[in-house]
Amino acid sequence: MCYHPPFPNSANAYPQNIMGQKIQAVKGMNDLLPVEQKDFKLTAAFWQAFEDKVAAWTRRFGYRQIRTPIVEQTGLFVRSIGEETDVVGKEMYTFADSNDTLSLSLRPEGTASCLRAVVEHNLLYNAPQKLWYIGPMFRRERPQKGRYRQFHQVGIEALGFEGPDIDAEIIAMSADLWRELGIAEHLTLELNSLGNREERAAHREALVGYLKAHEAQLDEDSRRRMHTNPLRVLDSKNPDLQDICNGAPRLADYLGEASQQHYRELKALLDGLGIAYVENPRLVRGLDYYNQTVFEWTTDKLGAQATVCGGGRYDGLIEELGGKPAACVGFAMGIERLLLLVREYGSLPCDEAPDVFVMQQGEGSTLAAMRHAAALRAEGWNVQQYCGGQSLKAQMKKADASGSRFALIVAESELAADSVTLKDMQGGRGQTTVPAGHLLSTLKEWTE
Repeated sequence: MCYHPPFPNSANAYPQNIMGQKIQAVKGMNDLLPVEQKDFKLTAAFWQAFEDKVAAWTRRFGYRQIRTPIVEQTGLFVRSIGEETDVVGKEMYTFADSNDTLSLSLRPEGTASCLRAVVEHNLLYNAPQKLWYIGPMFRRERPQKGRYRQFHQVGIEALGFEGPDIDAEIIAMSADLWRELGIAEHLTLELNSLGNREERAAHREALVGYLKAHEAQLDEDSRRRMHTNPLRVLDSKNPDLQDICNGAPRLADYLGEASQQHYRELKALLDGLGIAYVENPRLVRGLDYYNQTVFEWTTDKLGAQATVCGGGRYDGLIEELGGKPAACVGFAMGIERLLLLVREYGSLPCDEAPDVFVMQQGEGSTLAAMRHAAALRAEGWNVQQYCGGQSLKAQMKKADASGSRFALIVAESELAADSVTLKDMQGGRGQTTVPAGHLLSTLKEWTE
């Protein structure tokens, strides 16, 4: 899809009669607000709490963050994801650069961008890399719960590691996060092996022959995929095709000894770690670059959007993008989908309440209150200061609504005596007036 801004005098120019009318967000692209929305229940605070947890979680496993541009050359995704995939063929937001000589796209996923940066900056020179990223992705598809046109992913990429131990580590890493979020019991690990390129080619030939023999029974989408990405036919959700899919040649029957050994060792490691899994011989993932290990974490709590996290090996992708051959494995999780699951069934504390709510009233009290607030912040306290001219009673209602643990009152009587009034909003210490110089020590005493 190429987009060219309309010329002012063209028939496609922006309407001139919309001044004063509300302009809404693009369908399938959501605002993150401080409060829940009617159709999008995730708040910015909940999101931030998740980002903080991810930063700590990745650090524990030795992964370092990488940030790449949202816009990339279209050729990056054509080469990596595959020109015949639905993502490239139907779903990318693609447009011409201003001089019409370069096709650009909003990134539909993060792995290709990550590996492009690794190759461009030679990050694999004499050193394997454990990287992670977080950010928005874009796909032009029909929005529904858990599936949006602008969505966000956390991705893990382990580059330069050949053995099944790294496959097991990243799967164990994801399982660790599910436990922290309190959703482990609602997720199932599905596992498969796609073998190497030659094994997949042999299976593909047999599969296409099988599908051609049943072509009259296939739906339109499967007939199209039969010639472009036949493995995806096996992933069809059409109930009328399940018997055909179940009878199709199995990729497992085409795996050589090396691929089988890699898969056996991976399963043995997962068994030893106590990570349960279900082998799904029809699990293929939607992108062309996968080989050997593929896996998905799925749930039955989000309706049709069952996959929360998915990934696997893509050992040939670095070379496809112009780098030296290197083993690669990783996964990505959809943040919106995951947080919907956490919100309903898990646990993610996101306390936005200030430690201290500062109120003031009377001449000179505003400056004094601001100074006290600054001193508290310098000591690491989260402080919200009232701004405005309401009565202390009205300010106290706002302090209650804020969920603050303590209230600090600065009024004319306190100023005259160089004192402040502290109120314990959550505990049983009540309210007391102390010398201004004892404010910090009193708060520390109250929190011990």
